Amino acid sequence: MRYEIGPRLRRFRRLRGMSQKELAARIGVSSGRISNWEQGINRPDADVLAALCRALCVSADELLDVRLNREDLSEEERCLLYTSDAADEGLGVD
Repeated sequence: MRYEIGPRLRRFRRLRGMSQKELAARIGVSSGRISNWEQGINRPDADVLAALCRALCVSADELLDVRLNREDLSEEERCLLYTSDAADEGLGVD
């Protein structure tokens, strides 16, 4: 089974001008693991995804290719996003 995260991981790493070895050092794994992820042999564990996103300066949505329409969310989820967006913009929601 091949995983789809590999090509995106490779693309973002290359856009940042990093070698597999450099990325591996930044997140504390072997360069072999990076290679395996990029080749689709296996995929990173959930606990490593945050480190990958930080190292590559990319959101998890972009790295995982997750696209959500707000219309597909529940009212509670939309409220949470609104609160988060407002806080990010410094608007403060009471």
